[in-house]
Amino acid sequence: MPDTPHAAQTARQASFWSPLPLFFVLLWSSGFIVAKFGLPYAPPLTFLLLRFLGVLAFLVPAVLVLRAPWPHGKIGHIALAGLLVQAGYLIGVWCAIKQGMPAGLSALIVGMQPILTAFAAPLIGEKVLPRQWLGLLFGLGGVGLVVAAKIQLVGLSANAILLCVLALLSITAGTLYQKHHCPQFDLRVGTVIQFAASSLVVLPLAMYFEGLGPDFAAVQWTPRFVGALLWSVLGLSIGAIFLLFALIRRNDATHVTSLMYLTPPTTAIMAWLMFGEAFNALGMAGMALAVTGVIFVVKKSK
Repeated sequence: MPDTPHAAQTARQASFWSPLPLFFVLLWSSGFIVAKFGLPYAPPLTFLLLRFLGVLAFLVPAVLVLRAPWPHGKIGHIALAGLLVQAGYLIGVWCAIKQGMPAGLSALIVGMQPILTAFAAPLIGEKVLPRQWLGLLFGLGGVGLVVAAKIQLVGLSANAILLCVLALLSITAGTLYQKHHCPQFDLRVGTVIQFAASSLVVLPLAMYFEGLGPDFAAVQWTPRFVGALLWSVLGLSIGAIFLLFALIRRNDATHVTSLMYLTPPTTAIMAWLMFGEAFNALGMAGMALAVTGVIFVVKKSK
């Protein structure tokens, strides 16, 4: 076990290149694919409510049976972080896509998160080195190259852009808040708290804006929709979120959010494989630049 701050930091950076963050990127990147599969069959807020309730249906029995420890004194902090990372972020992105926001442009806007996190890092006692700033700029440039061919501004509403910007601000604030106020808690109980709080926010919004009723009449329960819903519950809201919380617990916020630069390139590859969407040489160059940027951010100092 490391016995000096430098050794501890080196160990954390070494673990950053383990399969954990790479698996997180794969799971997190599938979010836009799930949206493409699921949104044609349900309004966005209704879909998100079903997703949140599905998480609770899986985890609440596990928490009760396993008697997971309750995070006394942190419940409010965990709930608020969840509202920002879960409800605020997902409402913004999914509603923006439903209103016509191209997935590429949405990914580019949300891809600003590492830059915002770096600017705010001093607020939680973290320092961003010049090399890391260079890496953040490389990553942002790489994301821009990947989505450049997919950006279409014609006919795009101001509301869709605003929703995506709000999603960016929400997940950035939530990541920083959780890192500062509640980085350590039982993942099972913490996830239940966050999705319960998010459900309480999304439910009235879905009732007001989408006319949600107890029969969920607006939902088309097709096999494609059920598959998208199950993946969003198990793969994204449980799998990816557990990994995100584990990364926040072990690493600096700037390190963790730099992984978001890898999301648009990975999503582009998934869309190419699954839907035949174009992924050209410019996209491959952007992916290489984004990976280089992440390496600069997480590389240990000499």
